[in-house]
Amino acid sequence: MCHCVKMHHFSESLDGKTVLITGANTGLGKETALDCTKRNARVIMACRNLEKADEAAKEIRDATKDSGKNEVVVRELDLSSFKSIRKFCARINEEEPRLDILVNNAGVFRCPSSCTEDGFEMHFGVNHLGHFLLTTLLLDLLKKSAPSRIVVLSSFMYKDARINFDDINCKINYSRTEAYKSSKLANVWFCRELSKRLEGSGVNVYCVNPGIVLTDIMRHSVPQFLRYFDFIFRLCFKTPAQGVQTTLYCILSEKLQNESGYYYSDCRQEDLNSNGLNEDGAKRLWEVSEKAVKSE
Repeated sequence: MCHCVKMHHFSESLDGKTVLITGANTGLGKETALDCTKRNARVIMACRNLEKADEAAKEIRDATKDSGKNEVVVRELDLSSFKSIRKFCARINEEEPRLDILVNNAGVFRCPSSCTEDGFEMHFGVNHLGHFLLTTLLLDLLKKSAPSRIVVLSSFMYKDARINFDDINCKINYSRTEAYKSSKLANVWFCRELSKRLEGSGVNVYCVNPGIVLTDIMRHSVPQFLRYFDFIFRLCFKTPAQGVQTTLYCILSEKLQNESGYYYSDCRQEDLNSNGLNEDGAKRLWEVSEKAVKSE
């Protein structure tokens, strides 16, 4: 039960570091941005909805006005559009002298059948391909800033997921749940394959299971009227502050400076099952992803 989740009190500072968080205007992303701002990081909130992002940034600045640098910037990023991702990364690479931490936090959950601007199934396109392109376009800046970290949010739902490479866009028998699960397996495979490719670069990769957290990502799954029963949700779901603990652990913990490519849950490393350890699947996914995001 989430009310038993241990809240960690990390002492580490992020002074002088730049942290980029996708989907930072709400839920886990906003909570991550708030905590990193309190630790004196320069925080870049990468969000699709600029109006909501500006509101969230103001709330974060107001909440941290007495804690230090209070440096929060908003940049437009739509992970369902390769064009938007390329434009965003070009600006970051031009404007930012360093990038110490990239948090691939944004995502969609059990949304109705739909496609990205580039024609990919929405879960696969946003949760995996969008972050795949974003990360690869920012790798040079991350390497230049080493030691640096990439944190990829996944889910325990990867465990019994499958990726059908013959139907990557789920054209046959679309299932919201299965589409989401396969995108979370893609996150795990991406993390593992990326860590191998970055070996010796000083850039570490961490895969995070935040647990079941009641945030806006649940909007397609929780009937609106049930949200009035707050006491039920406090028993069944983590709050964003609780759900963000493992993300913060992977951002901050000095114990992890020599670890990369592993999966973390409740602030500790957890062994992946055979599904997550499928090296052939991870290599094939990388090849498919490279081809998918390749500009014509």
